[in-house]
Amino acid sequence: MFSDEIKERIESFKSQIQAAIEEKQLRDIHVSVLGRNGWIKDLMGKIKDIPAEARKDYGQLVNTIKDDFTELLRTREAFLLNESLRKEAESLPEMDLMIPMQSMEKGTVHPLTIVEQEIIEIFKGLGFSVASGPEMEMDYYNFEALNIPAEHPARDMQDTFWLENGWLLRTHTSSCQVRAMEKYGVPIRVIAPGRTFRNEAVDASHENTFHQVEGLMVDKGISVSNLIYVLKTFLGEVFKKDITVRLRPGFFPFVEPGFELDIRCIICGGGGCQTCGYSGWIELVPCGMVHRRVLEMSKVDPDQYTGFAFGLGISRLVMMKYNIPDIRVINRADLRELRQFDAFI
Repeated sequence: MFSDEIKERIESFKSQIQAAIEEKQLRDIHVSVLGRNGWIKDLMGKIKDIPAEARKDYGQLVNTIKDDFTELLRTREAFLLNESLRKEAESLPEMDLMIPMQSMEKGTVHPLTIVEQEIIEIFKGLGFSVASGPEMEMDYYNFEALNIPAEHPARDMQDTFWLENGWLLRTHTSSCQVRAMEKYGVPIRVIAPGRTFRNEAVDASHENTFHQVEGLMVDKGISVSNLIYVLKTFLGEVFKKDITVRLRPGFFPFVEPGFELDIRCIICGGGGCQTCGYSGWIELVPCGMVHRRVLEMSKVDPDQYTGFAFGLGISRLVMMKYNIPDIRVINRADLRELRQFDAFI
């Protein structure tokens, strides 16, 4: 069905991918092949010129080519990263393991660690497992597999730190849900706590380095009511009291429908302060039902399985739990501030 010209184009792109020696080259190829105005999109646009009886086969073949290119790009990205890490390791100086260690003062547990461990124990009690993933992440897991393709406007909302090797510092731990579904399949209940990075202006309630826990539950018959029950149960366990919440519509490419779950500001009791932007509410848990496309990208049948996902900012939860008015205190290395949390261990 494909002409010799198209076959030659396929081989040309494959050769370019295999010959790429830096991530920027792969990104350029990704855009030219799989981007919004790329070659695959052009091929799909020509389906109207295909005879009706052949359109189904034509569409399947184009989708096969798209999947092949996606996998080939991911494989080459992984290869280049491994080469970069190997060269970096070879350049490190040797360590003298016989040098005596200097005596050190006894440390304390950071409030982030205290709350993170508490979160883990609560969700373990609800039947969730704990997953992890790399902080230096591939474009595919951070964006593509979460229904945020190249040139998608939602990427601008992420304020991403891009690295010289073409990878990025993960903007959320949502990338772990894709890796978990790839590794374990469904049904699945998993949380992924960890550090994330966004190029944001620092103020009392925003940092460029913060901690998040991603939650995912996929099974047959999962609905919004399951999402609400899990989150209300979780927040009640964290704060050891009833918390006033509200659910607002929200947009996130990887869930549909999407919501914003807010809690009444505990620091000011809803009266308004700098932490809540004088609104009386703290945006705490973006959440929603997992988008069909995300399930499909993870080889899960969306007609058989549904699920919910949420992303909770641990740093903001620490502020609410310990009445810390400024998020910058959490990341400061001031032992006088951190030792006070020894009593909560």
